[in-house]
Amino acid sequence: MATQQLETPEHVRADRAPEITVSGIGKRYGSSTVLHDVTLSVAPGEIHGIMGENGAGKSTLLKILGGAIVADAGTVSLNGRPVRITAPRDSISHGISLISQELALIPGLSVLENVFLGRWSNTASLLRSRKDAAHFARLLDETGFDLDPRAIVGTLPIGQAQQVEILKALARGAKVLCMDEPTAVLNEADKAQLLQVIRNLARTGTTVILVSHYLEEVLGLVDRVTVLRDGRHIVTEDATGHTPESLVGLMVGREIDFLIPEIPPVPAGAKTVFEAVGLTSTKVKDISFTVRAGEILGLAGLVGSGRSETLLAAFGADRVTAGYVEINGRRTRPNSIRDAIAAGIALVPESRKEQGLVMSRPAPENIALATLSDRSLFGFVRIGREKAVVSSISQSVDIRGVRQGPIADLSGGNQQKALFAKWLLSPPAVLMVDEPTRGVDIAAKALIHGLIVELAAKGTAVIVVSSELEEVIGLSHRIHVMRQGRIVAEFDRNASRDEVMTSAFLK
Repeated sequence: MATQQLETPEHVRADRAPEITVSGIGKRYGSSTVLHDVTLSVAPGEIHGIMGENGAGKSTLLKILGGAIVADAGTVSLNGRPVRITAPRDSISHGISLISQELALIPGLSVLENVFLGRWSNTASLLRSRKDAAHFARLLDETGFDLDPRAIVGTLPIGQAQQVEILKALARGAKVLCMDEPTAVLNEADKAQLLQVIRNLARTGTTVILVSHYLEEVLGLVDRVTVLRDGRHIVTEDATGHTPESLVGLMVGREIDFLIPEIPPVPAGAKTVFEAVGLTSTKVKDISFTVRAGEILGLAGLVGSGRSETLLAAFGADRVTAGYVEINGRRTRPNSIRDAIAAGIALVPESRKEQGLVMSRPAPENIALATLSDRSLFGFVRIGREKAVVSSISQSVDIRGVRQGPIADLSGGNQQKALFAKWLLSPPAVLMVDEPTRGVDIAAKALIHGLIVELAAKGTAVIVVSSELEEVIGLSHRIHVMRQGRIVAEFDRNASRDEVMTSAFLK
């Protein structure tokens, strides 16, 4: 579809940022074509949303603009002049910075050192202390961020670490910010602050190209929206003419049910499958609860309340100093992940990249990894059987783009489906899922919700952690609220958002 005529938003000063045009952009990975002849333009100072299902090519397009990958075909032009972008330094030299889901910071360095990373003085290779300190203060004034320049980045919460990434881009003179799922890991307060910063940057002339799966958030923020489907440009239109439902229709080409599927009641007399008794680690204290066969238990609370740490302790990933768990009446204190898996516990962790997948290996290997012994004979894996079962489970969870390249090349949604798929090969007694739909599109979210409900309906005990209150309330039969490493309240699935939030915040 041809790109519509651009109208620069009234708040934009055209001398602050270039008009960006991509023409005929194509990208292939082996036999899979990720982008097909994509052409669109972004006006100076515009906030432009790129929407689409996982695997639609959104992140790939941003990575091409940011120099992280090189297009196989097409051109990128700034103010009508074609430019050559083959590496991040090319993009930076043209005033374009990519802020990815995985932040590119050095944890052991200070905030100030990260912000001015790579901009060293020619004399003695030291930071230009006074100039950089003054520049840093100006950046804080422009953005409204409150950061200690001496703080070590590795000690910062994720919201502040992301602020450091934005300051780093602005310190390099970026006039165009390409932001991939910038709010996916933020709490509500940090999210609201970031969205306001984006608005303020646009008012002063910075262009923002935004990829996000939060449809209401996008529509409340962007000037225009571009929809990609299967790597093709579908439409570029004003955001004001759209609703979340209309965007989904364009993204997937079919209707998607926005609602969490109906949850069947826990069968009367269902046995207790999982019980935690006084479970204690360095992060959680005296955690006790039960989950029955076919039941979905939600753990709610603020970031840092102990939700994720409870799952890690039960899975043997964090050292347990007191207490134990019982699986189908059999007591165990998981001292390792191997012990937990042997006991029938599975975990879909919060971080795909750091905790869940071997990013350098193909999707089929990642899916097969947890259950290799089921397909081994005398220590040798039966390759034919493995290919058959992995192919079948990949199709059942709609993983697109499965190939022999690294799983890092797949979209976030397909990576998340692979995390679920590896446990579906041999369904566990207890499935624990941490942020099950973080960074996935509406279609993948609906599929993952369906998988969770289906597993529970077959008798699996499920524990769900989610920062999206609507998700944890909608998916769960019961909800435990955590604060400061302890369970402080319990609700049934009829609880309101206000009740849960009040318990999470107030003593």
